[in-house]
Amino acid sequence: MRVLVAVASRHGGTQEIGEVIADVLRGAGHDVDEVEPGDVALIDPYDAVVLGSAVYNGRWLPEARELAQRAATPLSRRPVWLLSSGLAATLPASVAKSSTEMRDLGERIAARGHRKFAGRLNRSVLSFAERTIIAAARGRDGDYRDLDAVRDWARTIVAELEDATAEQHRLPLP
Repeated sequence: MRVLVAVASRHGGTQEIGEVIADVLRGAGHDVDEVEPGDVALIDPYDAVVLGSAVYNGRWLPEARELAQRAATPLSRRPVWLLSSGLAATLPASVAKSSTEMRDLGERIAARGHRKFAGRLNRSVLSFAERTIIAAARGRDGDYRDLDAVRDWARTIVAELEDATAEQHRLPLP
C-alpha cells in the first residue's frame, strides 16, 4: 500500500516520531512518502494516511489542522490514523481544548485512532513566548518520547493495513 505520513513539527521532535512510524511501515513493505502537511497537494494517490502534529498551547500546528480541514473528504475515504506529540500529552490543563478538537477532527475524517505521545522539550530552541508558557506550566527540559511505544503503535497500523488488504482480496462466495 502507498501510505502518506504527514507530521507537523516546529523543532523536529515530532518529525522524528513520524520518521519512526514511516520506517516501521517501510519495513513491512509499504511504499511510504513523508511529506510536511503544508506540502501535501493531494490525498488521492495514497491508500492510507498517518497525520500528526506537535501540540502547542493545547492545539495542533496550523499546517496540520489546515490539511485535515481542506482534505477532510478524501481523508474520510481511506484509513487514517492521527497522532499528537508534546507537553499536552503530560499536562492535564492543556488536554481539554485539544481533546475536543481532536475528537471532532477524528469523527469528521473517520480516523481509525488518535494516539498521544509525550514530546521533547529543549528551552534553548523556543521563542520567548513559548518559554514563558512553558515556565508557567512548569515544563522541564528533556526528551520524554517513548520511541518503542511509537514503534509498537506503528506495528498496530501495519496489522490493520494487512487486515484491510486481506479483506479487499477476498473473493465473494458463489
